[in-house]
Amino acid sequence: MRLLRIVPDNTRIKFVRRRVFSFPFSALVSVATAVLLLVWGLHFGIDFTGGTLIEMQARNGQANVSVVRQAANAISVGEVEVQEFGAGGVSIRVPVQPGGESAQGEVVTKARAAFEKDYEFRRVETVGPRVSGELVQSGTLGVVLAILAVMVYLWFRFELQFAIGAIIGTMHDIVLTVGFFVITQIEFNMTSIAAILTIVGYSLNETVVVFDRTRELMRRYKTMPLDELLDLSVNTTLSRTAMTATTTALSLLALVLFGGEAIRGFAVVMLFGVVICTYSAMFVSTPALLYLGVRSGRMADEPADTSVPVSVQGTGKA
Repeated sequence: MRLLRIVPDNTRIKFVRRRVFSFPFSALVSVATAVLLLVWGLHFGIDFTGGTLIEMQARNGQANVSVVRQAANAISVGEVEVQEFGAGGVSIRVPVQPGGESAQGEVVTKARAAFEKDYEFRRVETVGPRVSGELVQSGTLGVVLAILAVMVYLWFRFELQFAIGAIIGTMHDIVLTVGFFVITQIEFNMTSIAAILTIVGYSLNETVVVFDRTRELMRRYKTMPLDELLDLSVNTTLSRTAMTATTTALSLLALVLFGGEAIRGFAVVMLFGVVICTYSAMFVSTPALLYLGVRSGRMADEPADTSVPVSVQGTGKA
């Protein structure tokens, strides 16, 4: 029985040459993300804004959003946001109430009195303004410290040039992920911070695999042009990259389809992150090494191998 191969052996795709398209595209999307972030902003959850979130399920299987909105506004708790999700599901978001925790508790009591007859309460979360402010600081600090720690690790693990290349790819992935949050208006909460940190790890994993092969080939083929060597690095790890991305994406797709509303946002963002991380490892981080002077780090005391590997012979194009 023949084994399944997502990518054929001995590919000769000119990844580095595609930088004339990938670099402008990534720059354009990053600028567009910054603009949209200023214009639209993120859809912050109660973790960051404070307030009360109530998720209900219609007992008869059909939810009437307009009736729920009218009843929620009649409770007189400020501007209420009502959204429908799934089959018969409704979420009510109530802003922070003046009066502290007791006032927030009264919101839940009023909501139960108004809706418990027709709806089953599935989830109730209450976050005060002080807690939400602490979560914003903790989440931001966590992302920044994670990136700094990774940069230091890569500096010691490889060379400074490789660390900078990996950080370029990682920042690219973070920016595009934030842009995905802005465009889709998926709720940005503490779970979203976890998704971003997971994407940071996945991005670095994909990039480090290619960089490790690049360092190995730089010792072996000292006279090979750097653009060909980088193409060889990506091509020789392409099968592994495709297999990792495919299996991860299939797992996340299962979570999107069957994981339920509570985890669907995280799974959708991670599914997008897998695609972006795979793209950046091949078309952003690796071509960036051309401009970072990585040849200065080659080991001069090892004999050069002047032979040309099979996978880069010829002039065939992908």
